[in-house]
Amino acid sequence: MAEHEHGSMDYSEQQKMFDGFMSFVTKSVIAIIVLLVLMAIFAT
Repeated sequence: MAEHEHGSMDYSEQQKMFDGFMSFVTKSVIAIIVLLVLMAIFAT
């Protein structure tokens, strides 16, 4: 079995995926909040 050296893994792809996910979540939450505010304003 190969020896594992702590901290030697290249995680740049994981970092890009996480950054994309966080961007998606942030934009989704903002869109939902705007939608809820508009529903509260224009509710009949």
